[in-house]
Amino acid sequence: MRKWVTAIIPVLILAACSHGDCRGEKMKKTQAEPGAAVTTSNTSDRVKVFKPDGSLQCGQGKRIPLADMQKDLGSVQVYSSKNANDGMMRIQLCGSPTGNCNVYEIDRKDLATAQKAGFKEWTAE
Repeated sequence: MRKWVTAIIPVLILAACSHGDCRGEKMKKTQAEPGAAVTTSNTSDRVKVFKPDGSLQCGQGKRIPLADMQKDLGSVQVYSSKNANDGMMRIQLCGSPTGNCNVYEIDRKDLATAQKAGFKEWTAE
């Protein structure tokens, strides 16, 4: 009996993970920015840019809110914003970055302005 139980447990674990993402959904917090007007611009003319949100593992560091970091973009029109993880593997060490970033959707023509403000193009999606 004991051999049977020891053999079936790994099979059950593997079968459970074969039906979907065992780690669950990635952290996705979508927040529409106040005052963002809906326009008729083509979404293919838009690009997403990001900066790390300042959060660190083990609750260290201070997360910069979306609205506060959006001020770094100045007069650039922001269509949407969210806090998302970049999906990269990280060392598990207190004080190390979490990989969480503030992501903003802007017009492609404003990409150079955003890059001058320290943002990078978001390619994680």
